[in-house]
Amino acid sequence: MLLVTIIIVYIIIALVLVIGLLLNGVRPSKTLAWLLAIFTIPIGGVLLYLLLGRNRRKNKLFNQKNIHLDDTSSEINQMLAVNDPSSLKTIKLINKTSSYPLTYQNQVRILKDGKETFESIFSTLENAKHHIHIQYYIYEDGTLADKLLQLFKKKVQEGVKIRLLYDGIGSYSLSKKHIKDLQNIGVEVHQFLPFRFGRFLSSINYRNHRKILVVDGEVGFTGGINISDKYITGDDALGNWHDIHSKIQGKAAGYLDRIFVTDWYLAGGEKVEFSQHSIATPTEQNGMEVQIVPSGPDDDFATMEQVYFSIINNAKKYLYIINPYIIPNHAILQSLQTAALSGIDVRILMSSSTDMKVVDWCVRAYFESYLKAGIKLYLYPDGFLHSKVVISDDQIVSVGTANLDDRSLQQNYEVNAIIYNNELCRNMKEDFLQDCSKSVLLDLETHQKRPWRIKVLEGSAKLLSPLL
Repeated sequence: MLLVTIIIVYIIIALVLVIGLLLNGVRPSKTLAWLLAIFTIPIGGVLLYLLLGRNRRKNKLFNQKNIHLDDTSSEINQMLAVNDPSSLKTIKLINKTSSYPLTYQNQVRILKDGKETFESIFSTLENAKHHIHIQYYIYEDGTLADKLLQLFKKKVQEGVKIRLLYDGIGSYSLSKKHIKDLQNIGVEVHQFLPFRFGRFLSSINYRNHRKILVVDGEVGFTGGINISDKYITGDDALGNWHDIHSKIQGKAAGYLDRIFVTDWYLAGGEKVEFSQHSIATPTEQNGMEVQIVPSGPDDDFATMEQVYFSIINNAKKYLYIINPYIIPNHAILQSLQTAALSGIDVRILMSSSTDMKVVDWCVRAYFESYLKAGIKLYLYPDGFLHSKVVISDDQIVSVGTANLDDRSLQQNYEVNAIIYNNELCRNMKEDFLQDCSKSVLLDLETHQKRPWRIKVLEGSAKLLSPLL
């Protein structure tokens, strides 16, 4: 009798999920795959769907429309203008999907690798007067964390308000002792989507991958670098970690602060009045045009995917990409191939290996598709290249946290800074080409001769691409 009851309950649950799939499924192929899983894998199919398959753009973790932040800026509804009219489509797209406008007269400094980045961060933190907002996917114990703790203690004593937000899974190794030490000196700490049994199925697959640090609403940092000693000392497996971060002074930093304030509310239910930290005034008359792009599973549109898609499709001369985790969906892959086949100089720079073997196999499963289309693929041999950068046509640069994979584009909370500046683009292009000159250029014929065992591993890993 108990077995019959369990079967009936399971069938009811499965039917409810099937109806939800039919109503909310995005892609027919994906919907069909989940239907087959639910009906052919007893219990496991339902659990897998609840864990990995739900459409978060329909069933949101958080309803951000209910979050009202006081904002003294009038730029949200401003008329769009930019020095380069060809970027106008991307600017309008970002403004429409995220309501984050183009900002003017910012100072932007590109920071390469951990040493330069943390020197700039610590120098900026020393000058904090009102507040420090710090948010990282990975925040772990070590020398960097200890140095920050000592600096935070000093700044709290000076009357600076410090709020720290970390991801519950990415920062799983952060010790309770260090968190307690932060709280004891007066730092407010929240965990974003903590690992809890009650919310396990609904939240474990959706992480806050953002790296944001804002001082006084006037100076902001974002990019690929986390709070981890490996960005200074490297690690035994991969050697030196190479990454690109950005320091932004001006109105764009205020919009990074806005993202933090929103995430802080989502994590702890505590509203920080945004009017306390009004969008910063321009720092210089002839600064750079910058647009901040937040994205996440609660958005109505896949904003970051659309932004990358727009940059790729609008490229006219060249498109250079640095990214460790390029596992493209059909739209991104086709747009890259179309650009290369149309005569655009498309180059991808990535590490010879990644920090996860299965991910490495999956990334490599797409190499042949790139090479056949004429995309130049470079493998960087010196350590691990963790940067997330796109450069195009001496006109537009994207620096941020989002990889080119389903996890970043569909499931994670991410943030990128889009910079429209000719001189910065040219400088970053030269740096990119210099790194390419140190790297191994793959050719199609050699790549096709790799052992069949490797091909099987890559093909098998490719099946997991929506989950990686």
